[in-house]
Amino acid sequence: MRTATSNPTILLIPGHWLGAWAWDEVLEHLASLGHRAIPLTLPGLDETDTDRMTKTLDEQVAAIEEAATDSSGPVVIVAHSGANAPVSLLLDRHPELVSRVIWVDSGPATSGVASAPDFPADMEGLSLPPFERLAEQASIEGLSADALDRFRERAVSEPGTVIRQIVHLTNDARFDVPTTFVCCSMPSSQVMELVKAGHPMFAEVADLKSVDYVDLPTGHWPMWSRPSDLAHILASESSNN
Repeated sequence: MRTATSNPTILLIPGHWLGAWAWDEVLEHLASLGHRAIPLTLPGLDETDTDRMTKTLDEQVAAIEEAATDSSGPVVIVAHSGANAPVSLLLDRHPELVSRVIWVDSGPATSGVASAPDFPADMEGLSLPPFERLAEQASIEGLSADALDRFRERAVSEPGTVIRQIVHLTNDARFDVPTTFVCCSMPSSQVMELVKAGHPMFAEVADLKSVDYVDLPTGHWPMWSRPSDLAHILASESSNN
């Protein structure tokens, strides 16, 4: 095993409604494995920021860029779920800052598409829906009652200014960044079939130069349902450069 000083810094980017706190358990496991990890709360998701609903996708990208630039050498970026939009833009604008990107039940955003293009212009933000409705969109398998209570208590609405902004990708160098898909609610075999079939949700994946798939069968929030297993995968894949 490489020493902590030789391991790249890992930036942990949570998905919609979440802040850095979402990675607390994974962070502890990564530290015990000798990895330095930094969880981020993206602009717009800090509940103490009175102006958070005005934040933009570009400001989120800038926050990730700043964290990556402050590290010694290229970083590993771990992107969960809806973090795919700002992370895809970061890879497009500054691929040299990233030694590997690890998508956790997620994948690169499609150029020319917004996260929620039809989200009403007169609505300030997207709140966490009732769990019954959320479960129709993303698996909550493996989440305890305590985890769900914490999710409900700490979730903040996603700014409409962020989810309505279209992602524009132009730099083919983004395809050169080594990539890992941690497949949770959808097995890797199904993901690969969709890529092969040319499914528009996976349009970017077909052009990636170096791709690994790791299965972690659970729901859409493995940082809570299987934190130790996820941490071990992140540690292993972070060293795989």
